[in-house]
Amino acid sequence: MIFKRFKADITAFIERDPAARGLLEVVLCYSGFHALVYYRMSNWLWQHHFFLLSRFVSHIGKILTTIEIHPGASIGERFVIDHGTGVVIGETAVIGDDVTLYHAVTLGGISPSED
Repeated sequence: MIFKRFKADITAFIERDPAARGLLEVVLCYSGFHALVYYRMSNWLWQHHFFLLSRFVSHIGKILTTIEIHPGASIGERFVIDHGTGVVIGETAVIGDDVTLYHAVTLGGISPSED
């Protein structure tokens, strides 16, 4: 199941980024794809209540990719992050299928309310 999802994600990168020349290039060279892999792993851990380990995997992904995705965020299939430096996706973010996101975007978060 997870490999089928990764293949769909890779295909989405190839279809939406004209610079992508193939599967191996996306897997080896695309930080947006790498961030998505870390997210999928940390989200699985989050769903199974391994919260600390989930946050740790997410943190390693952030360090290595400069893309921060909270493991509790909801992200659909075929999600593409292109030129993702500075992207932050918070726990409350809900992203549907077939979405492309570019650099320096913040999604999710709740503004403090005044009482």
